[in-house]
Amino acid sequence: MTPKGAATRQRIIEGTSVEVRERGAAATTLDDVCARTSTSKSQIFHYFPGGKEELLLAVAAYEADRVLADQEPYLSSLTSWEAWQNWRDLVVRRYRKLGVHCPLGVLITELGRKTPAAQALTGQLLERWQGQLRAGVTAMQTAGQISPSLDADRIAAWLITAVQGGVAVLLSTGKSDHLEAALDTSLALLRAKPELLHVGASQDPT
Repeated sequence: MTPKGAATRQRIIEGTSVEVRERGAAATTLDDVCARTSTSKSQIFHYFPGGKEELLLAVAAYEADRVLADQEPYLSSLTSWEAWQNWRDLVVRRYRKLGVHCPLGVLITELGRKTPAAQALTGQLLERWQGQLRAGVTAMQTAGQISPSLDADRIAAWLITAVQGGVAVLLSTGKSDHLEAALDTSLALLRAKPELLHVGASQDPT
């Protein structure tokens, strides 16, 4: 693909992302995308031969990358409780700003149950995200801040579930209260009494 072609393809993806934010995936039409991106349907089908479904999957991949990028610089440096708190604040701000217009949430909700490709994309995002959080938990275990008897991978999975559960409520209500409560409680438990958590413990801490 030429640089010009790559730029056009990216413009279509980003424009579609904006449309999904405003309308939802189901209501977004190719005509809407053409108007938003100043492209024709023939151009869209040139870059996305599978039509709308292929385009929405590309948008979901774009938004998945943004999910992790928007958590930096803290996600890749979770080596202190201050960094964890900063990460928490960043996550809450991100989803509070997006509100009910979280494009990835909308796309996964509308596509994830229907297409194996969307399910695979979601799985890849969660695997990458969980790996980053697992590295942070392991760093805190090495520093003596989190019990080494806990399974770092399961703790990371628990934290992602806390985020996604809170986001699900936010998408339904427009309020971030549950997301904040889930993250605050999770971090408070890890920080105050890590030895009492039996999440995937490799041995009985008693």
